Order: sequence, then C-alpha cells, then structure tokens
Amino acid sequence: MNQPLDPDPLPCRRRYWHANLRLTGALLLLWFALSFLVPFFARELSFDFFGAPFSLWLTAQGIPVLYVLMVCFYAWRMNRLDHEFGVAEQ
Repeated sequence: MNQPLDPDPLPCRRRYWHANLRLTGALLLLWFALSFLVPFFARELSFDFFGAPFSLWLTAQGIPVLYVLMVCFYAWRMNRLDHEFGVAEQ
C-alpha cells in the first residue's frame, strides 16, 4: 500500500517556513553586527594600513566582502532546504 509520507502538508510547510525564518533572522543579526557594531569598535584600531586608518579599510573593503559571502551562504542554504523539504525547482 503506497501512502504519502505526510498526508497533511501543512506541518511540512510550517517546518520549512520556520527554518527559513531562523536562517533569515540569524543573517539579519549578523548583518546588524557587521553594519553597526564592527565600525563602532573599529575606531579603536588606530594604525595605518596602506596610508589610511585600518578602521577605514575594515569598514570600506572588508564588510562588503562579508555581505557578498552572506548572500552566497543564504542561497546555498536555501537550496539545501528546498531539496530537504521537496520544494526545489526541477
């Protein structure tokens, strides 16, 4: 007898949505820390790096690279979640 694994798809949808919200919330917290906390505390780094203060290099060059890595991680993780819950595109 072939029965579907989950006759009621609602719990599966909820688990998928909650996993998505947890991932989004964690990345938003990381974004907040990178955008506001790192530049605030980077002022204490008072040495020159290639002719400019290191805090400038950290906030102007390093943080945008981390933003791109966050987007790549989100796409990778959502692809895995899509496959795990069976909602991936064909």
